[in-house]
Amino acid sequence: MADWETRPASVADVEAVAELRAVVLRADLQRLGRYDEQRVRQRLRDGFAPAHTWVIEVGGAFAGCVSLRPAEDAYWLEHFYLAPHLQGSGIGAAVLRGLLEQCDRDGTLVRLNVLQGSPARRLYERHGFTLDTEDPVDVFMVREPALAVR
Repeated sequence: MADWETRPASVADVEAVAELRAVVLRADLQRLGRYDEQRVRQRLRDGFAPAHTWVIEVGGAFAGCVSLRPAEDAYWLEHFYLAPHLQGSGIGAAVLRGLLEQCDRDGTLVRLNVLQGSPARRLYERHGFTLDTEDPVDVFMVREPALAVR
């Protein structure tokens, strides 16, 4: 696994994150007939919350991001993108594990949605997420806090 670290996101990161989102989601959105080059970026810009987002850097360079947004009954894991050449290297799993450990300590439920057919779903299932609901485009998943960590 490459050396990596996270840092708090800033407003200045929005365009790099929007571009990475377009790259990472392209194949799945095209498969689902939902890819729109402008919309995929604009949806990120419209929902970008730097206060709840961390940038993942590898060798000091932008490599991805993840958000953990507090909601009424849970945290929402959102905008979890890693550069394609780094996927499968263990970085995403390590980042996710750290966030989930924090949620376990807080005793907080975590929710997310992933596109139908996305290989990312396997990562989430390995970390304890289970199906909540689904529709033709999205799979909504949930993870109860681990009792052993409380």
